[in-house]
Amino acid sequence: MKTLERNENPFQKVGECLYRYLPTGGYYARLRVNGKEVRHSLRTTDRANAKRELARFKDAQRQIDRSKGKMTLAELCDRYLKTIRGQKRKTFAGKELVIRRMKADWPTGRLTQVAKIKPSDVDIWLARYRLGASARNVHVSCAREVFEMAVRDKVIAKSDSPTAHLTWTTRPNPIRKTPSFEEFKQIVQSIRDQKFSDTAEESADFVEFLGLAGLGTAEAAALTWGEIDWQRKTITTFRHKTATGFSVPIYPQVRPLLERRFAVANGAPDENVFSVKDAKKAIASACKRLKLPAYTHRSFRRMFITRAIERGVDVKVIAEWQGHRDGGQLILSTYSHVRPVHSQRMAQLMTEEEPANVVMLKKGAA
Repeated sequence: MKTLERNENPFQKVGECLYRYLPTGGYYARLRVNGKEVRHSLRTTDRANAKRELARFKDAQRQIDRSKGKMTLAELCDRYLKTIRGQKRKTFAGKELVIRRMKADWPTGRLTQVAKIKPSDVDIWLARYRLGASARNVHVSCAREVFEMAVRDKVIAKSDSPTAHLTWTTRPNPIRKTPSFEEFKQIVQSIRDQKFSDTAEESADFVEFLGLAGLGTAEAAALTWGEIDWQRKTITTFRHKTATGFSVPIYPQVRPLLERRFAVANGAPDENVFSVKDAKKAIASACKRLKLPAYTHRSFRRMFITRAIERGVDVKVIAEWQGHRDGGQLILSTYSHVRPVHSQRMAQLMTEEEPANVVMLKKGAA
C-alpha cells in the first residue's frame, strides 16, 4: 500500500462522485443533494461493485427530502397515529398500543432520527416482548406501516426501510371444537327455557338462526325483512369481514323460524329481523348448564359448514353460501378434518366393489 505524505489527501477521485480511500482501498460516494454534500461508504474494495453501489445510492438519495432528514421516531409515530384515527375502534386501539411501545421501548430511544434506524433496531425492539404469532404479526404490520409512511414522505428511501426484512409468523391452525347438531339444539332449548329472562326467546331465535342459516353474528344482527325474498327463496346479506354483499337460499331448515317471526312482526322492509345483536352471555350460560365446551357464535357457523360437508354439499357451493370468492379453498383448508364419524362413513366407500350408484354399460352399447 502506498505510504501517504502528511499533507496528502487520502481520498483519490477515480470517477464521477466516486472516491477511493487510499489507506484501506475502500470506495466512497461523494455528491451534492439539494445543495448539501453527502458522503457515504460503499462498503467494497472492488471498483465494479463500487460503481453499482454508487448508482443505487444516487437513486436512493433522489427519493429523500433532505429537509426532513432530522425527523425523529417519536415525530414519525405521532404523525402515523393521525392517519389512522378513522379506523375501527378496536383496530386503532391495537395499533396505538404498538406505537406506545415503539416510543417507550425503542432500543436507541424515541428521539433517534428515522434515517439512522437500522433493521437490527427493529429486531431488538420486537425481541423485548413475548408475543404469540397473532400479536407479533400485529406489531410487524404496524411497524411496516410506520416506515412505509416515512418512505412515502421521503424521510427515507425505500431501500433503507428498516422493516423490509420482516416476515409474517405463521399462526397455528388448531381444530376448534364444533358442536354436534344435537348439542346445538340443546343449547337453543336451554336458552329458550330461561323464563325469567326478558331476552330468552329473542336470544334463542338468534342463536338458532346462526346455526340453521350459517351466517355470522354481524350479518344476522344487521338483517332486515326487506333483505328476505320469499318468492325467490333467498336472503341477501352483507359480509362485514370482506365488505361484500351476497345471497344465500332460505334453507328448508331455517324457513319455519323466519315464517314464525314474520307472522308476529311488523314486517317493515327496514325493520331488523332480530332485536338482539349478540347472545354471548346466553350461549355461555347454556353451555355451562349443559356441561358442554364453551362454544361461541362462530361455533355454530362451523357446525353449519361441517354438516353441509357431511351431507355431501359441494364445497364450491358452500363457499358461495359463506360469501367466499376463492372457490372453496379456505373451507377445504379449514374444515378438511370434518368429524370422525363422517370420516369413518366415507372410509366404507373405499372397497374393491363397484359403487351402487354406478351403472355398467354393456359392450357395444352406444
